[in-house]
Amino acid sequence: MTSCDTEKETEVLKKAKARQHGDSLIDAPSIKTAFVLTASYLIVSAILIGFKTEQIILTVLFNACYFASRATRRFILGFSVFIVYWIVFDYMKAFPNYKFNTVHIQDLYQAEKSLFSFTSQGKMVTPNEFFAQNTLPFFDLLSGIFYLCWIPLPLAFAGVLFFKNRSLFFQFALTFFLVNIIGFIGYYLYPAAPPWYVAQHGFDFIPSTPGNTAGLERFDALVGAGVFKSIYAKSSNVFGAMPSLHASYILIVLFYGLKGKFGAWNILFALVMIGIWLAAVYSSHHYVLDVLAGVGCAIVGIALFQWWIKTKTGRAVLQKLVQMTTV
Repeated sequence: MTSCDTEKETEVLKKAKARQHGDSLIDAPSIKTAFVLTASYLIVSAILIGFKTEQIILTVLFNACYFASRATRRFILGFSVFIVYWIVFDYMKAFPNYKFNTVHIQDLYQAEKSLFSFTSQGKMVTPNEFFAQNTLPFFDLLSGIFYLCWIPLPLAFAGVLFFKNRSLFFQFALTFFLVNIIGFIGYYLYPAAPPWYVAQHGFDFIPSTPGNTAGLERFDALVGAGVFKSIYAKSSNVFGAMPSLHASYILIVLFYGLKGKFGAWNILFALVMIGIWLAAVYSSHHYVLDVLAGVGCAIVGIALFQWWIKTKTGRAVLQKLVQMTTV
């Protein structure tokens, strides 16, 4: 064997060892990264909002996926966009929006009434008031089913995209995150009470008001379980009705469903979207104005992101993210 052949063999062995080292899931850098992220999250959470069992569940899930296999690590890193969204949303409890701006109660109600009211039983009522007076068990059940889709459907859609089209997955996930940030800014610039608040408390501002299931309580009663009661008991922001991000999410799904050529699935997405919009008003969780504002947030977020990924920086970041969760 020549010296040249020996050098080549040595180089191959070095590369093999390097690959083997790189494929190791439980190494010092990985352990350090997981520890720092986990510890930072738990400490900051304890300081801002106190200890909750959900925090342990989230950290266990993240670490399990991070160390289980290369595939699960790629998956959880990709879905970290949604984890960050959830953490930001949860931390809003520490910074109530009503402490930063005046909560809009009567003026929003009057605006809704001036634009969308109609006569019912001899008096002018908002759509929320009309539905509250004319409920049906079938619509109660249907509105609850549609409203339960607001997060599971986008996450399921994201999961499909992750395995089907990694680039489109990150476009969807980052658009989702951007629309939420726009919505959260709206919460702080324009704190707003939902329709159920006016129905129960009038126009007086009560800062300590807890979350409320409103019309969705009828769904809980029909199915014999406190599904929405458990959700709204943990509400981060009672005075965050404007814009309705419930209305935003499914519109983002439909946009990327059309872009990804999901065919007949887009018909389902469109039906669920309309169902959520109607359920938001029927259940007295949002005014029509809130829904329109949510639709506007989604359109602005989609437009901004689609512009950004056409820039040199946007393309580079998207390519890097795809590469990071592929190799």
